[in-house]
Amino acid sequence: MTVDDFESGRDASAPIEMLEQYFAAHGWNHERNGDEEIVATFQGSWAQYELRAVWREEDRVLQFLALPDIRVPADKRLTIYETIGLINEQLWIGHFEMWASSGMLLFRHATLLENGQESVLTIEQAETLVEAAIDECERFYPVFQFVLWADKNPQEAIAAALIETQGEA
Repeated sequence: MTVDDFESGRDASAPIEMLEQYFAAHGWNHERNGDEEIVATFQGSWAQYELRAVWREEDRVLQFLALPDIRVPADKRLTIYETIGLINEQLWIGHFEMWASSGMLLFRHATLLENGQESVLTIEQAETLVEAAIDECERFYPVFQFVLWADKNPQEAIAAALIETQGEA
């Protein structure tokens, strides 16, 4: 199945099924864990990301996570919490967080799928879920690296990583 075949196929499917089709159409490795969960991998510019979707039928909520393979050492966690707070102020969809038990950094967002009797995900919604997560991880990955490995404070890291260029090279 190609991306074009996928886009010309069904307009909406059960959430995990739609994401499975989306990942397959892009040629990404993925594994489905029943009707409630799917995990895929995507090679970004900075890192390989684990993409995970969890469907909660009783709440009709699809939670989407992108994990950029960053584990924060204990001595950097306070600084990363501050960095996450500053970054999250800039986001419209989703948020970054760090799991306290493991120091794992991730991006998470969710969508409520209230479509009458059926809970379906459209191709547009699937694309938005996945691309928003990947785009934000790619955009802010350097910020986290500057804090973790270059010992920059959060403000310096954000300023250094998010410089917008003018014109063409």
